[in-house]
Amino acid sequence: MQVVAAAGMNRWSWGNAGNASKWDKSGPHRGRLMMLLLWIILFSSLCRMVDGQMKLSPETVQQWAVSFGKEIAALSTRYSGSKLLQKKYKDVEGMVKIEEVDGKELVKKFAEEMEEMLGRKMKSVKRLAEAAEDADLYHEYNETLKFEYFNSMLINSVDAAGNSMSLGGEFPLEQNEHFNKLPVNTKLSNIQVPTNVYNRDPAILNGAYMSEALNDVFIENFQKDPTLTWQYFGSATGFFRLYPGIQWIPDENGVVTFDCRNRNWYIQAATSPKDVVIVVDVSGSMKGLRLTIAKHTINTILDTLGENDFVNIIAYSDYVRYVEPCFKGTLVQADLDNREHFKLLVEGLHVKGEGKVKKAMKESFKILNEAAALGQGSLCNQAIMLITDGAMEDFQDVFEEFNWPERRVRVFTYLIGREVTFAENVKWIACNNKGYYTHVSTLADVQENVMEYLHVLSRPMVINHDHDIIWTEAYMDTVLPSTTKLFNTQAQSLLLMTSVAMPVFSKKKETLSHGILLGVVGTDVALKELMRLVSRYKLGVHGYGYLLTNNGYILSHPDLRPLYKEGKKLKPKPNYNSVDLAEVEWEDTEEKLRTAMVKGETGMMSLDVRASVDKGTRVIFLKNDYFYTVINETPFSLGIVLTRGYGQFIFTGNVSVEEGLHDLMAPDLTIANEWTYCETDIDPAHRKLSQLQAVVRYLTGKEPDLECDMQLLQQTLFDAVVTAPMEAYWTALMLNTSGMEEGIETAFLGTRSGLLRFQRYAGIEKRTAKSFLTSTDIENLFTLDHFPVWYRRASEFPAGQFLYYMPRQETRGRIVIATTAVTVTVGKKTAIAGAIGVQMTLDVIESKFWAIAAQPNDTDCSDTDGVCPLRCDSFDIACYVIDNNGFVLISKQQSDAARFFGEVDGSVMTTLIRMGMFKRVSLFDYQAMCKMNSHSVSSARPLLSPFYGLASGLKWFLSNFLLFLLEFNICGFWHTEHFADAKPHYSSSSAHKKRGDILQPCDTEYPSFLYEPSVKETNSVIKCGRCQKMFVVQQIPESNLLMLVVQADCDCSRQYPPLTMEPKEVKYNASVKCDRMRSQKIRRRPESCHAYHPQENANDCGGASIMSLSASLFFTCLSFMALVSW
Repeated sequence: MQVVAAAGMNRWSWGNAGNASKWDKSGPHRGRLMMLLLWIILFSSLCRMVDGQMKLSPETVQQWAVSFGKEIAALSTRYSGSKLLQKKYKDVEGMVKIEEVDGKELVKKFAEEMEEMLGRKMKSVKRLAEAAEDADLYHEYNETLKFEYFNSMLINSVDAAGNSMSLGGEFPLEQNEHFNKLPVNTKLSNIQVPTNVYNRDPAILNGAYMSEALNDVFIENFQKDPTLTWQYFGSATGFFRLYPGIQWIPDENGVVTFDCRNRNWYIQAATSPKDVVIVVDVSGSMKGLRLTIAKHTINTILDTLGENDFVNIIAYSDYVRYVEPCFKGTLVQADLDNREHFKLLVEGLHVKGEGKVKKAMKESFKILNEAAALGQGSLCNQAIMLITDGAMEDFQDVFEEFNWPERRVRVFTYLIGREVTFAENVKWIACNNKGYYTHVSTLADVQENVMEYLHVLSRPMVINHDHDIIWTEAYMDTVLPSTTKLFNTQAQSLLLMTSVAMPVFSKKKETLSHGILLGVVGTDVALKELMRLVSRYKLGVHGYGYLLTNNGYILSHPDLRPLYKEGKKLKPKPNYNSVDLAEVEWEDTEEKLRTAMVKGETGMMSLDVRASVDKGTRVIFLKNDYFYTVINETPFSLGIVLTRGYGQFIFTGNVSVEEGLHDLMAPDLTIANEWTYCETDIDPAHRKLSQLQAVVRYLTGKEPDLECDMQLLQQTLFDAVVTAPMEAYWTALMLNTSGMEEGIETAFLGTRSGLLRFQRYAGIEKRTAKSFLTSTDIENLFTLDHFPVWYRRASEFPAGQFLYYMPRQETRGRIVIATTAVTVTVGKKTAIAGAIGVQMTLDVIESKFWAIAAQPNDTDCSDTDGVCPLRCDSFDIACYVIDNNGFVLISKQQSDAARFFGEVDGSVMTTLIRMGMFKRVSLFDYQAMCKMNSHSVSSARPLLSPFYGLASGLKWFLSNFLLFLLEFNICGFWHTEHFADAKPHYSSSSAHKKRGDILQPCDTEYPSFLYEPSVKETNSVIKCGRCQKMFVVQQIPESNLLMLVVQADCDCSRQYPPLTMEPKEVKYNASVKCDRMRSQKIRRRPESCHAYHPQENANDCGGASIMSLSASLFFTCLSFMALVSW
């Protein structure tokens, strides 16, 4: 106090020195009087400063809050018509029946329907496999065959002379609703051939001719099951026959990189699960183009692995090292996340030293043997992939120790580079370990050569003729045209699909021991169609269904977000299909739910969860009951979630079809088009019908053959009748233009049956929220994924009490949504019938607030303890209205609207949290994307001494000179590839970006804030250095809003920084990160394994043209190698 007074005196004295001297000259009495007056002013000022500067009257604020609450409640009630709707449902309570939802029966019923649907897909695939094998059995291979097939790249194309292109011709295409509105030909299939495969190769022509027999089967399948989507045959030779036929669009360079043999459905059907150790040579001889080819080979091998496979990568030179040190001595699941992680590490490989492959092979066998002994990995096929430019050591003792005589581990070898000096050695390794040898001399060779190992691994299955049906993990089809359009029009979790596939074998007896795989047949199943079987209306406002794989990964879940935004484009995340259930249902900390579902069990459990709505900005606490069961004949499990409270009960009403149909055809009514009221995908004539059109045509008898959900139709008709009076009520308000307040834009209601009514009070030219409740406004509509945001939020509060909120400002503008629940009660059971509300501009409630929050100048202040008259328009007063999650609705600064209050005034928000009026809730996002840390690690090795430097230089020279001698030959000299720039022929768009701009998957924690409703009011003083800030908070009755009146002339920003809701990356130290990466979660292995067959012809192990080399040169080379290895 004394310090502040002295400082204040000092400031006054310096600023008024001249005047003080004049007063002194005029007389001591006058000077003392002025000094006394000054002290009085200062003292009163300081008292005001230290004791809060001003007193704000809680009583006044309470009066404002009550008045404002009444105003907005009357406004919302009038323009929404909520009391009328509640009365209408009250009137029919005697006619309705409320039942508790039986989760166990429900999940069982949904699973059986899914099993039946997926069973139809499997039957279709079996018919295709049988037809393909029979066609091959009776087809004689003709090396000189001439056959014109429809090439999907060349159809409907003409040359410069106007003639049809060869392998093209006229191929009618018609837009089809069932195939995402793509132009297709449902009478014919056509063939796609990758650019790197010659489209007139005899193998391609014979395969195309033979597989023409599939056309009839494609059409027959589609007639038997009209819900089928794409059917296909992927040939082992590289061509892809697709039904219905389409026009294939190449990339901007005119190239088609799609190769069916790279797709998961092909790889998983062609082989059993496998453990793979990739061993790559990074010695000095692998420099330049060789290393580039080796890296591309590794990446291609990784692309052939799936989530049922396990992998590790070892690099060797003078010593053996793991590409990922964390994975030392173990195998990790080859899911998308781990594969992408390996690719990043492989890109950083550098060459150095001499290649000592023997140690690397021993380490590889140890990894595989230990995995088998401990029951880890796939427990099926095991393979080592050796990638090298030569092997001079003797490996026989390694194989005798670890692999012979059983040869349980296959060894595949890839000789890199044009020279074949050590080809015999490299081939010997593969042929003596039931593997395959290939020579990869250019980047263009990689794809075809890597694929050879799949054919070898498929031999036991082919010889045994085991037609295992496989189901893939979820994936996103980014190949077909217009897929990117779907990114912006569908819920992210419903963009994915799964495929069912089956291998096709040669049944010819003369090739039986070779185990010839002809290819793979399959069909796609959009997960959206599968989830349609989970009737959304039966699960309630917060309920949902989800699907899980045998590995614990999400197939479908409303919280799955497979896309991220890069600039203005939406792209699939690197790990979009390896999101574990524990990363979405993260409240299941002990992973009991995950474990039970992965094991294929049936049961239920309950969890207290923190859920978020409105794009993760608002938290709600729910008690969820999880019901789960396995889907037979598939690796999938189904789960449904019912929320305690309103989600426990469902009510049904009954009205006549005639009465309900009349009200259902009202112009202000729609129903959820993503739900299945009637099945419109069976008959092609119905595919263009909306759900409402289909329902009306069925009820009027125009389409009696439609398959409809009678329980849902009955409830929809009932809701249509009960809500019908709202149309007349809203219309009367709209026509009474003199009584209509400007800024009231839309009244709306929704019911559990997916029925939606709304009335536009203002024309589109006058509306601020032009997209509200339009087809693009997914968040506010009934979808397959969720109920509207306003419906979900209304269910948090008692019926009749309005909840107010501002949608995200960047997409909506200054609008407010007021919404409340409508319920039905029978006995002691209460169920939500629907929600009703009104959308208005923020100006509407702002004007009412500012009119109330200002005491007139002639206010009687005699009984008021504090500032009087109190006015929110005063410069030293800041007034706010915030919602129950701390977001600002009203502030003097219009830019504050929709912001989190903690960002506006950190001091007050921090104090409210400390006082218990708000609580901070931590939420986690295990699907986040974060910027990469922009740091680099130098791999340079310090020179220990001048001698060491000289020795290193000499060693480098001798090594490279030796390689020159080994590689040089006159014929090869003329090949320009020797002088090619050693860079990959593929490029990444991210290669030119700064490292810090690249996004990568990460885990984040972010806060949400929630008002504690038991605290109705509070006030306090915040000490901020030389000033104190007083504030008063008052709950606004019958709402989720709070009124804050804050002293504005005390800046506390130094002591209390802003509180933000920005997510923070969860950083893991190296040890924890490694443990997480190595952890082997519980999974259910595929039931079948085909790793061995006694009739397999292991002599078919690849070949090469061996070039001769003089003995003297060879021994000279060996001498040099011995010299440089010291």
